[in-house]
Amino acid sequence: MSTAVAEEEKVKLSQLEQLKKFTVVVADTGDFESIKEFKPRDATTNPSLIYAATQKEKYFHLLDEVLADRKSSGLNGAAQIEDIIDHLLVQFGTDILEIVPGRVSTETDARLSFNTQGSIDKARQLIKLYEARKIPRERVLIKIASTWEGIAAGEVLEKEGINCNLTLMFSLPQAVRCAEGGIELISPFVGRIYDWYKAHEKRDYVGAEDPGVQSVQEIYTYYKKFGYRTEVMGASFRNTGEILELAGCDLLTISPELLDKLSESYDPVTRKLDPEKAKTAKIDRLKMDEKKFRWLLNENAMATEKLSEGIRKFAADIVKLEKFVASKIK
Repeated sequence: MSTAVAEEEKVKLSQLEQLKKFTVVVADTGDFESIKEFKPRDATTNPSLIYAATQKEKYFHLLDEVLADRKSSGLNGAAQIEDIIDHLLVQFGTDILEIVPGRVSTETDARLSFNTQGSIDKARQLIKLYEARKIPRERVLIKIASTWEGIAAGEVLEKEGINCNLTLMFSLPQAVRCAEGGIELISPFVGRIYDWYKAHEKRDYVGAEDPGVQSVQEIYTYYKKFGYRTEVMGASFRNTGEILELAGCDLLTISPELLDKLSESYDPVTRKLDPEKAKTAKIDRLKMDEKKFRWLLNENAMATEKLSEGIRKFAADIVKLEKFVASKIK
């Protein structure tokens, strides 16, 4: 092998490293070792990921520490369990922030998805716990479902300097309402949209024809066209093809399994989303109020079904976590 070829091989970058050149990579996991391995800027968690992490022996000590610390809280019953889970979520987030240089997303209780004030109160409580651990609120994103009530809660919180990540997003109307509400970041769910269309249309989708990919492209283009500051973070990926089709998106939150695949491939990555190109798109601004939001969401069967299903699944995992915590209380 010639010296020139050898040098070229030496500087060849993995797809993950190439992707990081124009997209902020975020780890979608509660597993500390994976976060250390892939060196993302930010990390996201959700009730499902935290519950899964608490079932691993290497994380038993986190729950044990919280249980010991909250033993003298004076609370009992449901209030005690809620208090322990809040502290556990923040403990995971705090430990993650020792690894990543950026932000961590911590989710509110999905059962508050249609309760604006309840979501606001829970977000304030989580931020209070983070600040008690000397974590500045700028490093935390509070995750709330993209219901009308959830977005309304996010709008209030953003004005208080509590940044939000509006999750379970499946449609442009949800995204438009978030942007108008000054939300910091949104998480359109690529893979769950793909799942719905694959099941309903009885066919597979690859690359740019993937409906989940197209949904994020539509939202990204709308935001850049009209100058919204809200960040777009593609989420819930089923394969690396979806990720590569969204290269150039503001952020992408990726599971350890797919991060691993991207780190092992050295095929070239091309930027697909570009803010300057988006600014030239011929699209109309969507005027949004509550009636319009609810009607457009209702007209979108996929978005309606996946939003409801997502809330139910996250709520079920909170209940699992509650039962697990209850079993540990002596």
